[in-house]
This record gives sequence, structure tokens and C-alpha cells, in this order.
Amino acid sequence: MIKGIITLSLLLGVMHVQGQNYLTIANPKGPALGYASSSGVKILHIGKLYFKDLNKNGKLDKYEDWRLPVEERAKDLVSKMTVEQMAGLMLYSLHQAIPSHEGGFASGTYNGQPFSKSGAAPSATSDQQKQFLQSDNLRHILITTVASPAVAAAWNNNVQAYVEGLPLGIPVNNSSDPRHVVQANAEFNAGAGGEISQWPDGLGMAATFDPGIVKQFGSIAAREYRALGITTALSPQVDLATEPRWYRLISTFGESPVLSADMARAYIDGFQTSVGGDEIKDGWGWTSVNAMVKHWPGGGPEEGGRDAHFAYGKYAVYPGKNFAAHTSPFVDGALKLGGKTKAAAAVMPYYTISYGIDPKGVGNGYSKYLLTDLLRGQYHYDGVICTDWMITGNEGAAPDVFEGKPWGMETKTVDERHYQALMAGVDQFGGNNDMKPVMAAYQMGVKEHGEAFMKERFQRSAVRLLKNIFRVGLFENPYLDSEKSKALVGNPEFMKAGFEAQLKSVVLLKNHGNVLPVTGRKTVYIPKIYYPMSKNWWGMATLPHFDYPVDTNTIKKYYNITNAPEKADFAIVFVASPVSGDNGYSAEDRKAGGNGYKPITLQYGMYKAVEAREQSIAAGDPVVAPAVKNRSYKNKEVMANNFMDLQTILDTRSVMNGKPVIVAVNVGKPMVFGEFEKRVDGLLVHFGVSTGALMEIISGKTAPSGLLPLQMPKDMATVEKQNEDVPYDMDCYEDADGHSYDFGYGLDWKGVIRDARNERYHK
Repeated sequence: MIKGIITLSLLLGVMHVQGQNYLTIANPKGPALGYASSSGVKILHIGKLYFKDLNKNGKLDKYEDWRLPVEERAKDLVSKMTVEQMAGLMLYSLHQAIPSHEGGFASGTYNGQPFSKSGAAPSATSDQQKQFLQSDNLRHILITTVASPAVAAAWNNNVQAYVEGLPLGIPVNNSSDPRHVVQANAEFNAGAGGEISQWPDGLGMAATFDPGIVKQFGSIAAREYRALGITTALSPQVDLATEPRWYRLISTFGESPVLSADMARAYIDGFQTSVGGDEIKDGWGWTSVNAMVKHWPGGGPEEGGRDAHFAYGKYAVYPGKNFAAHTSPFVDGALKLGGKTKAAAAVMPYYTISYGIDPKGVGNGYSKYLLTDLLRGQYHYDGVICTDWMITGNEGAAPDVFEGKPWGMETKTVDERHYQALMAGVDQFGGNNDMKPVMAAYQMGVKEHGEAFMKERFQRSAVRLLKNIFRVGLFENPYLDSEKSKALVGNPEFMKAGFEAQLKSVVLLKNHGNVLPVTGRKTVYIPKIYYPMSKNWWGMATLPHFDYPVDTNTIKKYYNITNAPEKADFAIVFVASPVSGDNGYSAEDRKAGGNGYKPITLQYGMYKAVEAREQSIAAGDPVVAPAVKNRSYKNKEVMANNFMDLQTILDTRSVMNGKPVIVAVNVGKPMVFGEFEKRVDGLLVHFGVSTGALMEIISGKTAPSGLLPLQMPKDMATVEKQNEDVPYDMDCYEDADGHSYDFGYGLDWKGVIRDARNERYHK
């Protein structure tokens, strides 16, 4: 191998090693070309320039000519593709871990064996990956956990070398759900918490009220993604947070249409824009990552706050007739960028049925009105439309089972669902590794419209999909240097920027008697928290336990810690906002003869929904619950899973005998503060930041500057009375110091913050 490289280097004078089997040729006026020695690809030398012969026909085809416009290259390649190859391009894989898990979610095998018994390297390509890459022509892979940045880079190289050796040599476009938050807790952020810079979640970004921070994040995150081999971000999530009970509020930019649009624009400009020597053309380049903005036309107004990953939450409702506001972050932000890339590369519709908006009552991914008439027609969008994951699969045996999400198409076959989505305007199917239903949909279209019509329909989608691969440079060089990836991902500069953003996202709500900051080497009492048994997103149980909720070693850098309240100068209680006991649906209620629907509470203590609707706005599940015509939960009761957090706060107040008690709440969505606020001296909220960031604020090393990106309700009655689709329509909680916890409120050491951010982003 080395001898061959040396000989070739002497011949061309431009070759060097990039990894053991990956070679790079530098063009004098153009991009460096990377290729695998094992793929069979040859290099064409034309004049003084070099090109990759990806289809191995010995001549330069237009799609191989990096001098030509992306549109021309994509159309040329599509003209050479079979229908089966285009169908494979329309697939987006199920979640892939590196290496594959040994069972359940993101599992796989290596030569028929689980990873631990296979002897395979963690960067090896799994059996399932080889299958869908070769047999199903799939070229879009969703990555979750990775063993390390170096392993991710090596895996990328192995996958790219594999597909480079297949006909036409089309590279793989790897993608990721958000992975820069501190902890993974659901299917839609399963790759989070690894060796990468740590930033606030969406609400935390919104709490800074500073699009500049979000643009900086996008630029840094894109560089880290590219070092991991990731060229598409399944983000940002720009749904308006107008329904305070919705599980996914934490990842949004809050309830302001204007703030959300500005944040969306900044996020995508940061991710997609390459500058200087990294730019290839029109803002796209070697540090660009395609952004797939979600979830069109806005997934926020879920009836009763129930999430559409499950049948019990399939409906978005608009009692306030406020549909247009939910499209604003898309049409005024994601599709009107400030940078040269102009618009988000892709759009993902949500699972929901937009009740009363779509004339056929089907989920957004099946809606011709929402995708073709509105998004493509009225708003002139010509990027990729990719469904959310698993919308074509069959739903589970009960409304709370996590399986397919074919809302509005429950009685149709998997093949029919693919056809309906294609005819609605979809280009790609999230969570489908199998080409067969796409080909079946093609045949349905041939029967109804003729071969020429369907081939042109497939070609249109294929061109859109290929443009996103061409413009980030993957056809020229998809390979990575593992050592460079290891050095770049999570480097100190990026970690520092993320930490500073965390600091700016913390919101100080109460500072009675100026108890904060607590300066000097004081002694602090931190109570442990009881964690009851709970089930995660995939139904896996966590046993009850009793532990510190934070990293106490970090706190020891600031204060002495004692387990004896009488020896402490002050106390800090770290809790989470209320987690509703049933998340809106209870199998036990259904078994007892009820409709299964329960309230979602935003308070810790027992809540009875006496103010709930008598009749739900939407209902209907023809397969698993055909008898349920009313999803109301009026007069039903629920208690937060973490109700002991409240008791811990009250107990701490008692044992501290009048000494200061500070509460720091990790807020996933709005909450009712009236249960404890008057009993504490200091109150901060954050959106999943590190212990260190909180301690910098509490100790006074950094002043708080965050503002509430959404309202905090007075009580659950105002939550029940608000409209799911309308922002700023709750009575807000007013604390003992007379401060209203409204949108845009926050304190610094001097008092209520009033600055340019409040002026621009107001109710």
C-alpha cells in the first residue's frame, strides 16, 4: 500500500495519505479530491485538473465535473439513475448507533453477531447498514450515539468507501438529531450527551433573547458535525410554544413568533453558511451542514398538550384561529435567511393532523394542501420535504404504544401511505430502510398516471435530494482524518462558547432581600432528591432511587457542603419542573372503562381538571379506539411523578429555620410556582444547563441575564382556559415581591431587566 502511494505521489506530485486507505489529490484551482483505494474509483487527469470517475466509465460525466452548477450536476446524475436507485435516495434510515446496540433501539449485528461477540471494530459497518446501502440503495443515514469522535470519523470513512464502490458512487448524507444538549431523554435527541460542546436546549437559547448566540452555536455545531461525518442536521425545531403542556416545548424557541423566526434564521445561517476558503459556492462549502427545519406547519398546538408521537396526541387544534402565526418561524425565518444559502435545505412536517386546516383530515406528511399548495405553491419552497420518522408504519395496539404514526391514514396499507405522501409532495421517508414500499407506490402511480408522469415525479425529488449532497462537497471528498476529528469535536474553545451560552440562558425569577449572589466560601446544604420509578420514551423502567440531583464535586469548588442544615449558611434545592404522571393518557383508565385520557399537569400536587373542556375539539382513531368520540378528561385527577420535589422544597425551608433557601428548577415547560414560591428566598430557572453554569450565577461570578421565553401560569385553571394555538393568553403568576412571571421577565442583581431585548421581543 505505501509503495503504491509513493509511486503515485511521484507520478502526480499531489498525493498524500488521509487515513490508512484514503487518498487525497489537490487540484491547483479547485477542491481536493478524496477517494478510497478499495473502491475502484479512478482519477481523471484533464489538462491541469483532476476529477473522480465515480461511475468508472473512463470519461468525465457532468455529475463528476465539480466546475459545473449543482443543479446541472444533479440533473445529469438523475438521468443515469434507475427508478430503484431514485427510490433508495428517497429513504432515510432508522436510527443508527456507532457501534450498533445489541438489542432494541438502534440495534444491529456484525457478521451475524452482536458487537461484543463479533470481534469487529466499533467503526465497522453493520450487516444492516450494508444491506440497506447496497440492496435498498439508501444514502441517508440518521446517527445517534457514537463511541467517540474518532470512531465516528472512521465509521464515516468505511461507509463512504463502501458506497463509492457501488454503481454511480453516490456518497452517504449522514444526519443527526440535536446532540449538543446535556442529556439524551427521547428518540428525538438520542445522540446527545457525548464528547461535544454543550449548549442550552432550544428554550435556553430563546431565554438569551440573542440570535447572535444561536448563529454562533450553528457555526460551531456545524464544524463539529462535519468532523463526525454529519452533513444534515434534523433541526432546528421552530414550533411555537403556545401550548404549555406539550412535552417538546423544551426544544422550541418559545412562544413569540418574532423571536422564533429570528432564532430560526440565525440557527440555519450558522449551520449552512461556509465562509472564506471553506466556501465552495453560494455560501455552501466544507463546513456547511444542511438544516432540516421542523415541524411544518408548526407542531405546537397539540390538543391538551398530548404529543403526536402517540395516537393519543395525533391532533393539532386551532381554537383561536391562529394558524398563520405557527407558520411564521418557517416563512419569515427558515425560508428567508440572511446568508447566501437563502433557505433551509429541507423541511420536516410533523405527525399531527392539523385539525380544521387540512381539508382531508390527514396528517401533515400526507397533506397536499399543506405541502404542495401552501409550502411549495404559496411560499415557493423547492427544497427537500422529508416526513417525520415512521409515519408510514402501522400504529401500535393501543394509543400509548410507540410504533408507526400514520395519522389520518390508519386504515390504509403501508404501500398506499407511501403513495399518498408522494402525491402530497413528499420527497423522502423518514425511518424507512426498505425500498419495496416506495417501488410499490411508483407502480400505483404508473397505473393511475402513466410511466412518464411517475418517472418525472421521482426525478424531481431525486434532484432535490442530490443537490443537498453535492453542495456540501461530498462528491469530491467525503473522507475524514480521525485525529483531526478527535481534536476538533468538543475542543476547549467550543466548550467555552457553549458554557458562556449556558450562563446567558439562566433566568433569575426571585431575589427576595437580595439573598443572591452568595459570595465567599460559605457552607451550603443540598438535599438529596427522591426519584420515583419512571418509564422513559421507549417504555424502559428506571427503578426508584434517592440521590443528589447535581454534581456535588462541582459545587465544592464554590462552597463547603454539609449534610447538617443547622451547620449551613444557606440551602440550594435543585429540582425539575413537574412531570405529569400519565403524559395525557392512561391505559389503566381505559381498562377501567374510561376513554383513557388524563390531564397533563404543570403543578406538583394533586390536580383535578374541573375546568377542562366538556367535549374535546378533535377525536377519532378508527383502528385502536373507534368508540372514543370525546377525548375530554374533565374532572379526572393526576399527580406529578416528581411530586416529592415539592415536599423537598418545603422540608428544606423547615429545617433551615429561617436561613436562606434558594431553589433552582430545571424547566422543561411552564409550571405553577404558587405551591412553594412564597416559602423560598431565591428562585432561578434553567433549561438543562450544567451544574457549573448554575454555580457561576449563584456565587456571583456572573450576573444573570436570561429572560422568560414563555409565560408561567398563575394556576392550572388558566392553563385549561387558554387556546392551544395562541401565545400570551394565560394569567401569569405574580410572586410575593409583586413580579409577574410573564414572557420577557427576568432579574439581574439590580432588579427587573429592561433593555433592547425587551423592546424588540415583546407581547
